[in-house]
Amino acid sequence: MLIILLSKTTKAFRPKTPIPKTLQPLLSNVTPTRPMSQSTSIPKKLQRVRDHGYDNYMEVEKKTRKVLKFQDLILSQLNHTLPISRLDLLSRRLGFKQHEAGAFVLKFPHVFEIFEHPVQRILYIRLTRRAILQIQQEKQALIAQVPDAVTRLRKLIMMSNTGRLRLEHVRIARKELGLPDDFEYSVILKYPQYFQLFDAKETRNKYIEIVERDESLAVCAIERAREKEYREKGVDAEDIRFSFIVNFPPGFKIGKYYRIAVWKWQRVPYWSPYEDVSGYDLRSLEAQKRMEKRAVATIHELLSLTVEKKITLERIAHFRMAMNLPKRLKEFLLQHQGIFYISTRGNLGKLHTVFLREAYKRGELVEPNDLYMARRQLADLVLLSPRKAKVDRELVNYRRDREDDEMVRVRSEFVENGSQSFAVGNNVKKDREEEDDLDSDIISDAGSDYSDEDDDCLETLDAEDAHVTE
Repeated sequence: MLIILLSKTTKAFRPKTPIPKTLQPLLSNVTPTRPMSQSTSIPKKLQRVRDHGYDNYMEVEKKTRKVLKFQDLILSQLNHTLPISRLDLLSRRLGFKQHEAGAFVLKFPHVFEIFEHPVQRILYIRLTRRAILQIQQEKQALIAQVPDAVTRLRKLIMMSNTGRLRLEHVRIARKELGLPDDFEYSVILKYPQYFQLFDAKETRNKYIEIVERDESLAVCAIERAREKEYREKGVDAEDIRFSFIVNFPPGFKIGKYYRIAVWKWQRVPYWSPYEDVSGYDLRSLEAQKRMEKRAVATIHELLSLTVEKKITLERIAHFRMAMNLPKRLKEFLLQHQGIFYISTRGNLGKLHTVFLREAYKRGELVEPNDLYMARRQLADLVLLSPRKAKVDRELVNYRRDREDDEMVRVRSEFVENGSQSFAVGNNVKKDREEEDDLDSDIISDAGSDYSDEDDDCLETLDAEDAHVTE
């Protein structure tokens, strides 16, 4: 009897008409078989859609990263020059195979220059003048923006739970944050009113602690973007109060239910990344919703504090415990592909680079800074065609030939005029001695022209090298 009753009840809940095929894909998105997020209705697992603009950006950075390794190798040598005979041996430390380094260097003639030593008659490699100017410009930009880097570091530490961060974690991300290599001395110890270093007794690690919180710095970049959008577009204040700027990649399929889910998620309130949440009860469903959206705001603010508005996922993971970020960061960021983009290009698939989508437009930073522009100049040198380098070299050689011909003509006229002016007093002993002295000087000058030019070349090279190391 019970079996008959159960069969009747199940038949009563069955639909009388079959489900159309056009509605089956939409209903499959809301079926309980697909894993859904516990805090929002946005699916946890979404297919990653590639954005070729960011991937191409990383392909260029892959080349510049190798070029930077060669630059550091050359600058570490004496007089900032490297013999070609040692290039293959030293490049193996950088991960290059045999005979691969020479072919790589020849691809970028605007960065590396091969020349013959005037005395040793050995082929050397050095940086071009344009590459040296780019290094100088990047160093000047790095020094000029140290006050901004101090502010960024203060805001980064304020986002942590305890008001402190490990020194090693900040050191790993120093390039993205615009900090110099010696930031421990030039930034932290130089500004004791903002930072202090201490050693933890439990872990024996160095930590950077903020001396005093400045509430005027506790303003997120997304809050300023909301205010700008509210003033320019006049959007409803209730819809934009807790929303983020969402730009989905090309080819991303946005269904009806997914659009509704994103709209509901945009209206969910959350705590600021700079707010202390230790006093809240985080066990409720509403608190979990707020904490998930707070994690999105924390990563958004972390990317906003970087120079190029991008950082690797592995370096974000270093701050996971200090900033209450979820464990599976990659899956978490894939839920919000309209806000972030994860690229696996340029790192041989080993690292994942996270971009802030709203900060880029057509592969370029919307609000560039001096340090970003200086770094992009190296990418421009890498992308320049080698054919243009050949034309530039021919023009330089033509100019040098003209200068050499002019110097030979001036020297010949000087020798002829000098011999004619002193040929009159041949019978006077004093004049003969002066003539002998003058002839000896001219001969010594003529014989030492090549060595003097070599010394000038070496002195110029030393001066340039010294100027680069400053």
